[in-house]
Amino acid sequence: MIVKHPTQPDWGLGQVQSAVGGKVTINFRDAGKVVIDEAQINLVIVSFG
Repeated sequence: MIVKHPTQPDWGLGQVQSAVGGKVTINFRDAGKVVIDEAQINLVIVSFG
């Protein structure tokens, strides 16, 4: 799944690597690997590819 962070557009698009226990690990093009708490941040889905 390809996503973008709603408040960090400079991170670019990110590919979801895993989602476990409410924590989503995403590899962003311009920010690298980031772990997001999905209860705090609503990621914007770009594609399911």
